[in-house]
Amino acid sequence: MTFRNRLSDAIQVIKLSIKGEERDYTTGSMRVAVFLLAIPMILELCLESVFAVVDMFFVGRLGQDAIATVGLTESVISLVYSLAIGISTAATAIVARRIGEKNPEAASHAGAQALVVSLLGTLIISLAGAVYAPEILTFMGASKEVVTNGAIFTRIMFGGSGAIMLLFLINGIFRGAGDAAIAMRSLWIASLTNIILCPLMIHFFGLKGAAIATVTGRSTGVLYQGYHLFKGSGILRFRWLHFRFDLSIVTSIIKIAWPATLQFIIASGSWIILARLVAETGGTTASAGYQIAIRNVVFFILPAWGLSNAAATLVGQNLGAKQLLRAEQSASLTARYNAVFMSLVTIIFLLFAHPIISFFSHEPSVIDYGTRALRIIGSGFVFYGLAMVMTQALNGAGDTRTPTLINFVGFWLFQIPLAYFLANFMKMGTNGVFIAVPVAESFIALLAWYYFRKGGWKEVKV
Repeated sequence: MTFRNRLSDAIQVIKLSIKGEERDYTTGSMRVAVFLLAIPMILELCLESVFAVVDMFFVGRLGQDAIATVGLTESVISLVYSLAIGISTAATAIVARRIGEKNPEAASHAGAQALVVSLLGTLIISLAGAVYAPEILTFMGASKEVVTNGAIFTRIMFGGSGAIMLLFLINGIFRGAGDAAIAMRSLWIASLTNIILCPLMIHFFGLKGAAIATVTGRSTGVLYQGYHLFKGSGILRFRWLHFRFDLSIVTSIIKIAWPATLQFIIASGSWIILARLVAETGGTTASAGYQIAIRNVVFFILPAWGLSNAAATLVGQNLGAKQLLRAEQSASLTARYNAVFMSLVTIIFLLFAHPIISFFSHEPSVIDYGTRALRIIGSGFVFYGLAMVMTQALNGAGDTRTPTLINFVGFWLFQIPLAYFLANFMKMGTNGVFIAVPVAESFIALLAWYYFRKGGWKEVKV
């Protein structure tokens, strides 16, 4: 095949993936199936990555206290993301399995029940976060200035966390159905609205405006999703009868979701502790540099996460269709693609860390901390990519307990103790915290690969 023919085929696959036509992912070319799902998932999270960087760019103009406030708040609000991703993981696994079994009515019913569960959980978190915003920032080691000036930002973000929850949950439902294009468009609408509003709101309302822009953008995306769930023409079509409480479905969702939620809470909790340790050992300046570095890490991790989500959908649908070998091969193929992408990111971070951080801050001390954090953390990106695909493949099969155990061992029994040991006992300070990240992620990747190869996930019933 000539280069021109290969290029033409690639362009055709991209067009089909963005168009989002209904397709059976349990037959045909596995390579094409990976790309048809992965391209919109990657594009979906690419713009989310762009927003994260744009948001930090404008917030950075408000000073290091504002940067620290946003970073510390998002470290804690990641608990909301954990609940959203946990329930979304359950929804993806069950919906994908039902679609693989060629039962879209049961898939719609399962998705609606997941929405009921998520709204109950969000209500509790939103109220607690809005009421105790100053205490949350204080717990995270923020200075008095950060607590005084940043509490309103934290309150708004927690108060509007329902929109965050629904946006990511509903996209998980669409992804499980193989309708990645709608998931992509909804997050693009949310992120573009966010990007447009962010500088305007910050100009008029300061740091509070950044929170208003975020909540407004997320809510816009949810409205778009709601239209397609109830009025759209896709494979999923929600009706009000699907929301009638179904104990058996809710039990199945909770059975899969609680380990998945705990899985991400464990990871998020570890990042919270690391953020606090950086603030304790290096102060507000180190915290600001670290948060800028983390935003750039997220910028590249999110597209890789999109590719990993393709593995979850393919594994779930092929298990539903009794295509066990195809399910395993699709995850392995996706892992190879992710490893190549993350290798390129590692090179970028090692060579261009200083100019990247300098784009967000002009304070030399902040730039120094951020540059070191980005180079050290970025050195393990290949392992991050492998771990994401392996854990998402297990999650897509409904085996959420194994990744939870892996995260507990890797983050809480390994990463946190290592960070404290290097930072305090070895007197390495913030560098010790940074080093603990790639070391632990490499260990987690090896554990995830081992358990995936064992194949116990093939026997999970959902």
